[in-house]
Amino acid sequence: MTVTDISRRKKFFAQGNAYVPHIVVIEKIIEETPDTRTFHFSFKDEKLRKDFIFESGQFAEYSVFGVGEAPFTISSSPTRRSHLECTIKRVGRVTNALHRLGVGAEIGFRGPYGNGFPLDYLQGKNLVFIAGGIGMAPLRSLIWSVIDNRDSYQKIDIIYGARSPADLCFRYDLDLWGRDKTINLVTTVDKGDEGWSGREGFVPQVVEQVAPSASDAVAIVGGPPVMIRLTFPVLKNLGFAPEQMLTTLEKRIKCGIGKCGRCNIGNIYVCRDGPVFSYAQIKQFISSEY
Repeated sequence: MTVTDISRRKKFFAQGNAYVPHIVVIEKIIEETPDTRTFHFSFKDEKLRKDFIFESGQFAEYSVFGVGEAPFTISSSPTRRSHLECTIKRVGRVTNALHRLGVGAEIGFRGPYGNGFPLDYLQGKNLVFIAGGIGMAPLRSLIWSVIDNRDSYQKIDIIYGARSPADLCFRYDLDLWGRDKTINLVTTVDKGDEGWSGREGFVPQVVEQVAPSASDAVAIVGGPPVMIRLTFPVLKNLGFAPEQMLTTLEKRIKCGIGKCGRCNIGNIYVCRDGPVFSYAQIKQFISSEY
């Protein structure tokens, strides 16, 4: 991100009340799985549509008026500015309300919040993306950013898994990545169905089998907490140092600005200080959980 971009971002945050959402319009809805949808949307305000910038890994608060709001990672890439995307699994009141909306509906948007993936640290390195289920959403944003700046990175490995073939998200992206000769894509499911001819196995086991090299590499992990917790030891055994492992603790984010206190872990506020952390950082404040 350039100095100019940082200045524009600060200006964006300085506008209006941080608690008042901007209005965005849903332009397209993709059915990823039976309970997961990706929403394409744009700001109703044309100036915001033009000026808005964010970093891969950051999140926003999405509100259905009269129902409530909830935080989700922005799943589109900052290198592709025609619209924004968010991938949402139906699990509660707000997400069910979002899933009932159609194209043309207006919702609230506050953000971006939190930190992003450290691009300066990633540049020039081999990147290993490891994701499970909807945990691909924040990684997908970074993957497309890396692809759009391909000369700045070395080898790319993507290991992605889900419980079943029906639970695989972003199949259109998987198809493109699978045909990209500069990417090594490995897709797996816990248990295949009669139409599945691909790999079977849990993501941590597949990572161990693929055995990506830790040399001059960074592993970026996203998915259910149990998957992340089981993947870190595998990476450690492969030679990855804690500083070479990144993840996002998006499940802990709440109000977006670290005021409600529900995201704190000791003196760390995930909304404010994260959600992106290295394993080295995580070991310092939530070693009991990872």
